[in-house]
Amino acid sequence: MREILRPLAAALGLAAMTALLFSSGAFAQTKQAPKQAPPKAAKQQPAPPPAPVPPKQIALTEKQIEGVLAAQPEMEKITEKVQPNAKPDPKIDAQLDAVAKKNGFASYAEYDDVTDNINMVLAGFDPQTKQYVGAEAVLKAQIAAVQADKKMPAKDKKQALDEMNAALKTPAPAIENKGNIDLVAKYYDKLAAALQDDQ
Repeated sequence: MREILRPLAAALGLAAMTALLFSSGAFAQTKQAPKQAPPKAAKQQPAPPPAPVPPKQIALTEKQIEGVLAAQPEMEKITEKVQPNAKPDPKIDAQLDAVAKKNGFASYAEYDDVTDNINMVLAGFDPQTKQYVGAEAVLKAQIAAVQADKKMPAKDKKQALDEMNAALKTPAPAIENKGNIDLVAKYYDKLAAALQDDQ
């Protein structure tokens, strides 16, 4: 059963991450669309939340990847205490900053930028072959695997497919720094274990 859940968790993590990281096209459209006043008799619909902006792509270094791997266990201990949608806590922020600095980062914000870029590249690796094929190809393969899964409950299958198909509609940006792919490939097993179990 664990073998079935792990690809699903990775798929759902990828779907959520893809939706979060790669929605710049929708964001650009909402910025450019002129505002029009609704007709006076029409009911106003709540505006959809603005699409998140993908992280700024940076060229990763081996030192940064090693720093993320060294910091991750401690970061995980701190972040697992935080409740979803909790208000920012200065004590937690200070702890995260301290761990980041101890592992070679200027701040937690820099550590976060680096992990965002690593995750962006990881999303394009086929977990079976450990080769970079692109986020869209990985997502399509995961959709096919979920569709073919006869043991998954129908409700769970529908939810997973809905999330993955929604993520597929938002194209992933190309990896700007091709050297990041080689670096992540070198550390693939360690990074996948450290970061993808987190999602």
